[in-house]
Order: sequence, then C-alpha cells, then structure tokens
Amino acid sequence: MFLDTVIRRNPELIIEATKLHRNGKIGPNTYVLDLDSIYENAKLLKEAANKNNIILYYMTKQFGRNPIVAKIIEEAGIEKAVAVDIDEAKILYKNGLKIGHIGHLVQIPKNDIMASLKMHPDVITCFSYDKAAELSDIAEKLGIRQNILLRVIDDKDDIYPGQYGGIKLKDLRKIASNILRLKNIDIVGITSFPCFLYDYNSRKIKATHNAETLLRAKNILSEMGINVLQVNGPSVTCCSSMPILKKYGITHGEPGHALTGTTPIHAYNNNQPEKPALVYVSEISHISGNKAYCFGGGFYARSKMKHALVSGNIDDILEKRYDVEELPAESIDYYGTILLNGGKVNVGDTVIYSFRTQIFITRAKVAIVEGLSKNNPKLTYIYDSKGNLLDKF
Repeated sequence: MFLDTVIRRNPELIIEATKLHRNGKIGPNTYVLDLDSIYENAKLLKEAANKNNIILYYMTKQFGRNPIVAKIIEEAGIEKAVAVDIDEAKILYKNGLKIGHIGHLVQIPKNDIMASLKMHPDVITCFSYDKAAELSDIAEKLGIRQNILLRVIDDKDDIYPGQYGGIKLKDLRKIASNILRLKNIDIVGITSFPCFLYDYNSRKIKATHNAETLLRAKNILSEMGINVLQVNGPSVTCCSSMPILKKYGITHGEPGHALTGTTPIHAYNNNQPEKPALVYVSEISHISGNKAYCFGGGFYARSKMKHALVSGNIDDILEKRYDVEELPAESIDYYGTILLNGGKVNVGDTVIYSFRTQIFITRAKVAIVEGLSKNNPKLTYIYDSKGNLLDKF
C-alpha cells in the first residue's frame, strides 16, 4: 500500500533495512522504524494542531506500543498518549510516559481501574453508567475526582465489528443525568470512533455520521449545563485533516498512523507533510511453482498490500518489485506469498513490504533505526510487538 511512497520519499529506509537483514542484524518478521522521520512527523503534527487549536494525544498501538518511539514523540511536543486498552497504558506508564486518555476503544476492567486512576490520565472514556459508577467508587476510595468522556453512538454511525458500544444519543440526557449524581467523577466531554475516514473515490478525508453525532451530543450536554471541554474525534488524524477537525468543532485528535506516514492519504495523495517511516522485512523461505513464500508473523488483514521488493543484493533492491497476495482474514500468517510472474528469486533473499499495520496484534519484532536523516544510520533497539525490550545496541 505504501511501497511506492517509501521508494519515492524514503528510499534510504529500504536500503538500511535491507542491509540490516543481509548482515544478519535483524531477522525476518521485523518492522524497521525510522526514528528521525517519526520525530519530524510528530513535530509537523503538533504544529498543524496548534494552528487549528487542536490538542493531540498520540497513539502507540500501530507501532507496537514502543516506548522509544513514544519518548521521541513526546520530545517533539505531543505530550501525552492515548491508551486504547489497559495493557497499552501499563507498558507506557511503566516506561515513564504520560497518559492522557484511557479506555477509548476498550473499557478498563474493574480490577484495573485503581491502577488506571493512579496513572492520573486527563480523561477516561465510559461506555455506560455502570462503568462510570465503577470509576467513581474507586476514585472515592483514592480520594480523587476523575474526568471522563462519554462515548456516544447513534443508529446511523459507522462502528467497526468488534468495537460496538457506547451511550445511545436518544438516551444521553437520562444517562448523563444519572452519572452527574456520582460523587467522584466529572463529565468533561464526548468521543466516538471513527469520526473521519479517507474516501478512496474522492481521495479526500471526510466526516462520518459519528462526527455529526458528537456535535448533537455536545449540544445536549451543554443544554444540561455541562461544560464540554473535550470533543474527541479520532481516526485519520494527520496534518491534512486538522482543518477538517477544526471545522467540526473537534478539540482533541489522536494521531497514530500519521506518525509513521501510513494513513491512506499518504498512500494515494502525493506530498503529504508526514514522511513514511516504516517498512516490514521478511525473507524468502521457499519457492513452489510460480510463487515464492516469505516468513510471516507481522501481516495484518486490512493491510491492502499490493507489492514487495525482493532481492539478495542491496544495490538493486529498489528495482526488484513483485506483486503479492494479500492474506485472507481467517488465515494464520505463517507465510506471505510473492507472485513471481516469470521473475527469479532465491531462498534467503530479502523481502521488503510497506503496508497498513497494527503491530501490537502481530508476532513481529520492531527494530529502531536512528540517524538515517544524517546519513549515519544505527540500529539501536529491538523490541517485541507489545513494547518489551529484546535487545539494545
């Protein structure tokens, strides 16, 4: 999906990833991240957000909850993270990173609420009165008050399978009234997901019905006398989307893929501000007929991959392009499939992909490369896909 963009805008990353594999520094099933470019992307995002009066929480699941990457994003000016689930919150907090938002897509389990509150997040999202009550009870035991966002939904909203939940707009006034009676929490805003999506036909980022739901929810809460400080509208948060967020009254965005230059707009719209900063490295395992198979473990069902580079030589890797088969969602990705179409590859050759991913759900490793922008690249760390350190150089 992003291979052409990486070849055009960051070929040095492909060359360095190939060198690392050919030299035995990294193995197949490894994502290689360009830390310099991620830092610059984060700076650009922060500048665009400031210009449009948007506050950002950075998201880490796409790049494997990696604490080194998270720290460089904070250094670039995006000060706090959004933790999609409690495991993400724990790994980030353990590494000294600031948590801005917890529970956006995955509610906090009851027995983890106390630990979450001790992380002092700006906000915690609640899908129901019951979860808000759990939070209030434990906040009372700790002697604190916690700000919460209400996730609101409407019948026409876009909700991905496996992500359903929230307070129905028609029930918002009643449920919010009940939540206001709880002693140790305060409603400060609303959220939904996805509020914006890339339209592949028009090649533009457009608001979904969810964004309209947020605006209606804000009006309801405001009429109740609630000071709505956060209108949190994530999905496709990038430099190009900031004016759209501002137009819809969004106060908070949550960039994830934009940090590595891998939102859909980066694949199909040339010269986006953010630079691609991620490739996936594999190796030819075996060949059968007109297909070659490379080691998997890091593929993703919604990757939209189309091509890969395959070569045993660093010098010609950029020219050796092959079509690939995208794996069906129900398969285990033991191998990726390269369509040879008359071409010739060898067992052990390096394979380079660049596609849309969610590293945290894979079995992949994550290699951090620093100094690429200064023509002095160095492999500094290797982590697993959950943010745990495997090796330091």
